[in-house]
Amino acid sequence: MSDARPVYLAGPIQGCTDSEATDWRDAARMMIRGDILNPMARDYRGREHENVSDIVEGDKADIRKCRAVLAYCPRPSVGTSMEIQYAWSLHIPVVTVVPSGPVSPWLRYHSIGVFRDLAAAIASL
Repeated sequence: MSDARPVYLAGPIQGCTDSEATDWRDAARMMIRGDILNPMARDYRGREHENVSDIVEGDKADIRKCRAVLAYCPRPSVGTSMEIQYAWSLHIPVVTVVPSGPVSPWLRYHSIGVFRDLAAAIASL
């Protein structure tokens, strides 16, 4: 029997264009079997400083509901890194996508798999 809990889509949001924040999430939503939790549903871009608790507590609550975290890491992101570590601390598996460039030892350590390709990462879920 498969785990029906959703997959959380972690990745940069702050400082990203709409396309940078949503394109990969839209693609992932189409490929993932089952539900996802997308932090872009609570888009606080431009209002981050007034909504610190809502952002962090909302993301942490979503992560606790998930069977896995899919982390898209095209560039360093403090929020994404914190989400990865939080999930790892709760023994929630993290699958990471680093499309290019070096992969941080911290990402490798906290991920059950690191991939260059979104489709390959999703297949591993």
